[in-house]
Amino acid sequence: MLRIDNLVKSFAGEKARGKKKAQAGHTTVFAVNDVSFEVKEGELFTLLGPSGCGKTTTLRSIAGLERPDSGTITVGDRVMFSAKGASNRQVTNLPANQRGLGMVFQSYAIWPHMTVFDNVAFPLQVRKRSERPSKAEIEERVSRVLETMELSEQAGRQATKLSGGQQQRLALARALVIQPPLLLLDEPLSNLDAKLRESLRYELKRLQRELGITSVYVTHDQVEALALSTHIAVMQAGSVVQLGKPREIYETPANKFVAEFIGTSNFIPGTVRAREGAHASVETVNGALYLESAIDLPVGSEAVVSIRPEAVQLSRESRPDAANEWHGTVMARAFLGDAVDHVVAVGKHEMRARVNPSVSIEPGTQVYLQLDPAKISLVPVG
Repeated sequence: MLRIDNLVKSFAGEKARGKKKAQAGHTTVFAVNDVSFEVKEGELFTLLGPSGCGKTTTLRSIAGLERPDSGTITVGDRVMFSAKGASNRQVTNLPANQRGLGMVFQSYAIWPHMTVFDNVAFPLQVRKRSERPSKAEIEERVSRVLETMELSEQAGRQATKLSGGQQQRLALARALVIQPPLLLLDEPLSNLDAKLRESLRYELKRLQRELGITSVYVTHDQVEALALSTHIAVMQAGSVVQLGKPREIYETPANKFVAEFIGTSNFIPGTVRAREGAHASVETVNGALYLESAIDLPVGSEAVVSIRPEAVQLSRESRPDAANEWHGTVMARAFLGDAVDHVVAVGKHEMRARVNPSVSIEPGTQVYLQLDPAKISLVPVG
């Protein structure tokens, strides 16, 4: 459905603003640096990363709101943008209004002087006469999408009199009414409170599955990305550093940045001492750790062991059958409702353990930490 090949978008750096490129001191900042990925029909594909990583610039390039320096953007069998760089004078760059894509912005961007119905109908009403649906068809399509978004009863109300969640659904309805081949969503839930955001997150996922909408979703919210996505591209400094399914990225991060950004993790530096197939032994300052990892690091390599807090089991007694067991002292605990977080001092490190709320061990207690080899990730240094 959507294919991005070697997309590059740069901006003039601080020293170059107000100066010609030929001047000394010109710098170039690559907002998107050789990004490639493919989104299959019916997928919800998420671009995830911190502020400034290039995810929104990539989305705006797909929409036609930014002109890349080079690369190719194809939706279905239509080339939206194609250029091989500054030396290539033959550039394909369809204007945003000719791409036929739906887009939902972070701000609702609704028209305050219009009713809910008119807001949704407007993108159809302003089409060229040759492409504009009949009045009856517009009414039928708008009514159908309002029903889907559970806004039928609000059709005659002024758009500004809707709640925040309703306004966001209105923005989504306006994007869907044009029946786009691709829907682009730029952090559409970030302005909502936590409870409403969670509710609309599941609503979006339901709609995406029921309607089969191919979507590209931009967010910095890891939980949102894990809950919604078919596939995730994690971005850092303009590049895609890992691409995969949500579970793959969470359980087997490609590097320390991904492990840190996606959720919380305990990081223990070490050296690979033995390896046989997927099984490896890593020597750390707290002792050896046995683990299973698809990342092939040769014996003697420096590495970082990543252990998620929920993969750490706590007990007051030793378990001789445990493959990995460390001894420590509880330093602090915090009740989170659905879990209890414990901070445990183990040698020179502090380990976080997230356990069932029925387990709550007071600070100062000596405990044993059991670490499942299958739930430990090995990531390269750097």
